[in-house]
Amino acid sequence: MINISELRVFVTAAEELNFSRAAQRLNLSQSAVSQNIQSIERAYGVELFLRHGRSVQLSETGKFILPIARGILNSTRVLEDALINARGEISGGLSIGCATTCGRYFVPNLLASFQGKYPHVRTRVTQTDRAQVIEGVLNQVFDLGIVGRKTEHRDIESQPLFEDRVIMIVPANHPWANREQVSPQEVLEQPFISRENSSGTHQALLDELRQHGIQPENLNVVTELGDAEAVEMAVEKGIGITFISEVMAARSLALGRVKKISVEGFNLTQQIYLVRRKSETFTRAESRFWDFVQQNRETLAAELLYNLANVTPS
Repeated sequence: MINISELRVFVTAAEELNFSRAAQRLNLSQSAVSQNIQSIERAYGVELFLRHGRSVQLSETGKFILPIARGILNSTRVLEDALINARGEISGGLSIGCATTCGRYFVPNLLASFQGKYPHVRTRVTQTDRAQVIEGVLNQVFDLGIVGRKTEHRDIESQPLFEDRVIMIVPANHPWANREQVSPQEVLEQPFISRENSSGTHQALLDELRQHGIQPENLNVVTELGDAEAVEMAVEKGIGITFISEVMAARSLALGRVKKISVEGFNLTQQIYLVRRKSETFTRAESRFWDFVQQNRETLAAELLYNLANVTPS
């Protein structure tokens, strides 16, 4: 009879489609993962994976049993949670996928506050892109996800985590440094530092520009960087101007390394969401975390901006 540990190996291997990566996630050797899969296949006379050299794909049987196996593992997880928490103590683990750079700033503050109230809950945060976060939540790789755009999916529910303003920053010694506001057309004249197109902030900016009759291709882009922190540092170095999360820029603004300039007519905000897979059963840790965010998000967001804005030079 198949056991829970074998099911866990199968599901992890199916999610990774790579026995080596599955082994790393499970803290097993690659040979142990292969042997577990082969043990199931031999016992039931089926093929769960199609092997092509080092790559593997799920067979039709593997695809069929994967959601069943996930359901069994989830039921087991809820059962274990009930037994662990039978004495009323909230414990267990939470796996969170984070897809926003500004979310990285918010999460430590959130976790510190949550674990201050529930010290026996262990959390693990993985930084990845939005598509991987949503897929991970749907596949139960992540219990929760943090994303920069609302997700419309029948199996996903979301709640606002915090609202982040998107502002324009310029180098501290820029000719605009003493101005309060510029026109949208003036932005086109300046060397511009762009994020990669998949960035939620970048997409929100493009929409805002179009609403003001500015085509994004007319921006004077001098460099494109994939990381918001690199973009902010490039502005500090005087390479150009950019639009960026206010949370991301708060520390540099407080230290006087960059200046915030408003753009006439621009009012750009980005809502950050906490997401989870719809289910009839959640562990107590998951439920308490979800409720904790609902009850405390405004206070936590205010604390984050205050802490970032009141940094002192080292």
